[in-house]
Amino acid sequence: MNTKDVNATSSDTTKPNIAFIGLGNMGAPMAENLLKAGYTLSVYDLSEDATQRLQQAGASVADSPKDAANNAQVVISMLPAGKHVHSVYLGDSGLLANLPKGTLVIDSSTIAAADARTVAEAASELGIDFLDAPVSGGTGGAIAGSLTFIVGGSADAFAKAEPILAVMGKNIFHAGDHGAGQVAKICNNMLLGILMAGTAEAINLGVKNGLDPKVLSDIMLQSSGRNWTLEVYNPYPQVMENVPSSNGYQGGFMSKLMQKDLNLAMQTAQDTNVETPMGAKATELYEAHTVENGDRDFSSIMGRHDASLLS
Repeated sequence: MNTKDVNATSSDTTKPNIAFIGLGNMGAPMAENLLKAGYTLSVYDLSEDATQRLQQAGASVADSPKDAANNAQVVISMLPAGKHVHSVYLGDSGLLANLPKGTLVIDSSTIAAADARTVAEAASELGIDFLDAPVSGGTGGAIAGSLTFIVGGSADAFAKAEPILAVMGKNIFHAGDHGAGQVAKICNNMLLGILMAGTAEAINLGVKNGLDPKVLSDIMLQSSGRNWTLEVYNPYPQVMENVPSSNGYQGGFMSKLMQKDLNLAMQTAQDTNVETPMGAKATELYEAHTVENGDRDFSSIMGRHDASLLS
């Protein structure tokens, strides 16, 4: 049972000890920014290379999530999927059963809202503050500390987390109660998938009818078709500098991750009986695209219209 009070072990409430679990392309730079801000971190990841990178930056390395959280007042996780979040937090050997009362848990994984609510309910029963806090901004935002955090949970827990999130992010939103962060994130990414697929389709239509892709993009930027993909992430090669489409569709946000988020949106729509025909079509398009291009940036959906762009 969980009987300890975290306040009994906390010696510095302004800079709590943090356990960071999951040091992938997003998690590692997020953890590094916390170290730069003076936080004490204990980290865990299955990858030895990842943990060595953080050790060199000043973190201590743990042998398990439980060991990482041993002296932590805050636990942050960035994990691939809901099953991993369940595995880390739930059950007799999960973190929740071993954390002191009052511990703040921030899960920044992108998972189904139902999974987030399940973990939050288990945490609440043990007196642990749980927040689902998925992020937007990609690896560039993680490195720069300019991520957007979309947070679900209680107002009190959000207030505790906000100074920590501000080290890693620029825009921090309290979306609502448990699960709201995940719902807002998948709504945003569903729309992004739709916009990218539609923008690629429109540019292709113009190019195949003799238009220059940059001229067409500039026209649409100043017209009613203007959208984020045209402003900062054009999918056609060489229209913009420093975007994945002009770098062989490398870097950025992988198509398989967009596909994952679209599937989460479709799962949520099905669970709540909401019609999303355009979201469903974007999901279908990305499902076909990721068979051979899952590791390419999601703007590579442009290649379904012209395969030579992916060569």
